[in-house]
Amino acid sequence: MKFLFVMDPVEQILPDKDTTFVFMLESQKRGHEVTYCLVDELYVRGGEPRARVHEVEVRRPTPERPFHAAVGEHSDVALDSFDAVFMRKDPPFDMRFVFATQILGLIDPTRTFVANRPSGILTANEKLYALHFRDVIPTSLVTCEMDRIKSFVDEMGGEAIVKPLDGAGGAGIFHLRRGDRNLNSIVESSTNEGRRLAMVQRYLPEVRQGDKRLILLDGEPLGAVLRVPRDDDTRSNIHVGGTCEEAPVTDRDREIAAVLAPRLRADGLYFVGLDIIGDWLTEVNVTSPTGIQEINDLDGVCLEAQVIDFVERRVGELG
Repeated sequence: MKFLFVMDPVEQILPDKDTTFVFMLESQKRGHEVTYCLVDELYVRGGEPRARVHEVEVRRPTPERPFHAAVGEHSDVALDSFDAVFMRKDPPFDMRFVFATQILGLIDPTRTFVANRPSGILTANEKLYALHFRDVIPTSLVTCEMDRIKSFVDEMGGEAIVKPLDGAGGAGIFHLRRGDRNLNSIVESSTNEGRRLAMVQRYLPEVRQGDKRLILLDGEPLGAVLRVPRDDDTRSNIHVGGTCEEAPVTDRDREIAAVLAPRLRADGLYFVGLDIIGDWLTEVNVTSPTGIQEINDLDGVCLEAQVIDFVERRVGELG
């Protein structure tokens, strides 16, 4: 099969952390043709979505061969000439990302399987999408009104978490506390002085034990990893110093997944990362969810094999 990965520069990814890397490595092991392109290399001519794509060979680096990717020849091709296209561009979810996803939406779905489905990615803001599942999320507020946020903090017992709607990797997340002299300043900054929407959620003290990343494939749990924050930080993201610990998939995790599964499947959100604190869903990550390599290392599994199995089946169903 011919696979295209739309992603960040392959030379810059971390081969011991990156989920896209192991998708490419597994695809390559199976004899599939692996190519990649940047979002800026997507274009449309006469209504046909196309791209300047690059041959690539990935490998685990060794002292003798320290480079994890060898980029080969490039070519100009129609996107629906591929059997599958993986949209794996990391956030931020800005207009550049939006336009790239809209171009991918022009691909003929009867010829090429696209994961995740472009229309689903565009629908699912990773903070707001969770609000569709109000029975499994903590009490939440989305507003740009500063007084409303401060009133919400009082209603939640004097503590809450505020986060930007377009943030990623823990950027812009603050722990709000009534009585903190920085409270007004944080709220002003988070809302750009009342001009930008922010999400505010009830503070979950269980976060000190960790924020679980639960990976779903076609609505079903694949595995999980617990990201534990540093003592001096509210955030548990690996990007900002959180550490990874083994985490089982619990009955509560399966309950949450079952609530989300019908809508995820309807929206074509096949590979998804849920953020769960205690018993509550806090975010639904759909752009380029990570965590596969951490789960593999802790649990002794190879989750990317199951993902590529799924993609192969979906391509086979296209005939």
